[in-house]
Amino acid sequence: MELTRRAAVTAALVVTFALTATGCGDSADTGTDGAAGAKAQIAVDLPRADSDFWNSYAKYIPQYASEEGINLMDPTNSQNDIAKLVANAQALTSQGAKAIVMAPQDTGAIATTLAQLEQKKIPVVSVDTRPDKGKVFMVVRADNRAYGQKACEFLGEKLGGNGKVIEFQGSLSSVNGRDRSEAFAECMKTKFPNITVFAEPTEWEGPKASAALQTRLAQHPDIKGIYMQAGGVFLAPTLQLLRSKNLLVPPTDPKHIFIVSNDGIPQEFEAIRKGEIDATVSQPADLYAKYALFYAKAAVEGKTFTPGPTDHDSTIVDVGNGLLEDQLPAPLVTAANVDDAGLWGNQVKK
Repeated sequence: MELTRRAAVTAALVVTFALTATGCGDSADTGTDGAAGAKAQIAVDLPRADSDFWNSYAKYIPQYASEEGINLMDPTNSQNDIAKLVANAQALTSQGAKAIVMAPQDTGAIATTLAQLEQKKIPVVSVDTRPDKGKVFMVVRADNRAYGQKACEFLGEKLGGNGKVIEFQGSLSSVNGRDRSEAFAECMKTKFPNITVFAEPTEWEGPKASAALQTRLAQHPDIKGIYMQAGGVFLAPTLQLLRSKNLLVPPTDPKHIFIVSNDGIPQEFEAIRKGEIDATVSQPADLYAKYALFYAKAAVEGKTFTPGPTDHDSTIVDVGNGLLEDQLPAPLVTAANVDDAGLWGNQVKK
């Protein structure tokens, strides 16, 4: 989509979000306006730089900050380290941040920092992950349980309900890792009880996933399915290992191992086109950046939101204790729709 057109769409969304009580929610009349949100410094902490998904997200941040007219501070990067995230939040606060966008990878350990920011009246927007405790203005996320469910159903059908599957679990200290893992396990147990699942904790680290796959293939050379909970970190090492074992073959080959991933990065789409993997769930990196910044600006302007459907094909859900989560769409991508121009992974400049 052209930049000018995106800007027009964004402007229309701002008006809709601010003035309507249906869809996204209500706007509180606090005497503030868009100028306040534009002038206030808004900070973004990037969660890591070793993932193709998060690197794509990072590239969208300045684009949408510009379109929203946001005064964006230089982003920090916590490098998948909760201690660094805490330190970054403190530094951004001392530098004058009026709202902070973050994506805590350890969703339990961020509670104290969230409480401190709440005391200082600095709203937080949490992207991709939802804190286990603590208050945030909005969670911008997709339904991660649906990721596990879709992966289970895809592999279960491809394997005809029988066989062995290895699952690269994300960190179980993260709500994302728990949601995907629990949904995948429940679905397999209920719908495909004859499939054996080897669940391998990885802490979102590619080398750990590769080592687990190496070990399991040695023990069970008849593994026929792989569920990767994060293609951004698991794709390259997985394909490298399978290639070294002459197992990276087309779906028509009896030796083919069916692979479903999560992320929707361009590299996954290329792997689908080549027949190296079979599916992925497209996490909307572009919409994560867009609506995280939108809600951060709205928080500074004193706006509020209520549960209900939005005008951008998502639904705001109260996930408990008044915590709101805008659940953005995340479609399953296969060879049938991998060339869809609407997928963000097909819009990233090569």
